[in-house]
Amino acid sequence: MSETAVTSNNSRTVHSPLRICPLGAHVDHQGGIVTGMALDSAVSLSYRPGDDGYIQIQSMDFPDEEYFHVDNVPEKLPGFWGNYIRGAVLSLKRNFVVKRGITGEISGKLPIGGLSSSAAVSTAYLMALCDVNDIKLSGPELVQYSHWIETAFIGLKNGILDQAANILSKDNHLLSVDCLTGDHQLHPRNPQMPEFEVAVVYSGVSKALIGTDYNNRVDECKVGGWILQELAGRAGTGLSDVILRDIPTSDFETYGEQVPGRFNRRLKHYYSEQQRVADGIDAWDRGDLVEFGRLMTASGESSVSQYECGCPELTTIFNLLKKCEGVYGARFSGAGYRGCCIALIDPAFKDKIKEVIDREYPVKHPEYRDVYRVNFCKTSDGAKIL
Repeated sequence: MSETAVTSNNSRTVHSPLRICPLGAHVDHQGGIVTGMALDSAVSLSYRPGDDGYIQIQSMDFPDEEYFHVDNVPEKLPGFWGNYIRGAVLSLKRNFVVKRGITGEISGKLPIGGLSSSAAVSTAYLMALCDVNDIKLSGPELVQYSHWIETAFIGLKNGILDQAANILSKDNHLLSVDCLTGDHQLHPRNPQMPEFEVAVVYSGVSKALIGTDYNNRVDECKVGGWILQELAGRAGTGLSDVILRDIPTSDFETYGEQVPGRFNRRLKHYYSEQQRVADGIDAWDRGDLVEFGRLMTASGESSVSQYECGCPELTTIFNLLKKCEGVYGARFSGAGYRGCCIALIDPAFKDKIKEVIDREYPVKHPEYRDVYRVNFCKTSDGAKIL
């Protein structure tokens, strides 16, 4: 955060990066341990303070303008991009006096479905509002205020992975986050590790997570955990309070096969993913990018077979990336219902990887021939005011 609030004559910019989660897929909402990295592609918010208390935001990527007063925040509108600035004002007003508004323009640089643009946008608004209102928040505090926007205001049952990776990341480090306690660690890149970049392959499929099975999967994890507790003879917990992090791995190993159907599969994904996270952090610390990538691909396979997310377009890209020379590991990005697949790659093979995607993806999904994209990114620091 900045040392002092901006003056009325200043225009400033928040650089709020997109993020990937190499390992730790679909476990943050269960209090699991996850990993993340910020990318060098970001949401950019240029803003100026307004003494009159009005919010005036123009999106460079969506039509219309958002305009309201901080003392009269409109209700959420389904699917509207302006919900995030509304939520940002309300999130801060829970604990702070917000008197000054902002006038600004916001834009992104990539097709960003699956890279958590919503967290990047939320953080950008929060940082700008804190700046002009002289509100001081630490990084972990900012994570919680940003998380409130998506859960309490937007209505998504997600954990803190997206916000933590967006805010707490550091270039050339792997971020690990305990989503139950909020504790985090930054693991520096081992000098023995080979160079890598991140391939981001946008499928062309875009829709809001609130319209997918995302929340259903969260509920299924809770039901699976509730059944597991009953089988283990543990004190009953109300369904809404169940999180898998509270249930020992030994209970799953003993009773997991008695949990029926899809609930069993959700448990298998959670507990195996937590082991992959632990093994992956160890591989990263050793500089073993081959093993780290293998675990990342195994995470992607479990997302398909056990967590059962995805769509035909993302599955096609995932399968193509797996067979490309120079790919260390690949998986869906984000919730895996639309947006992007990601891969850690050897930069020497960028052209060959793009050639494979360009040759095969449009043939299998011709309706997205003109909108899919292959991009390559590097890691970056977390959100900051430039």
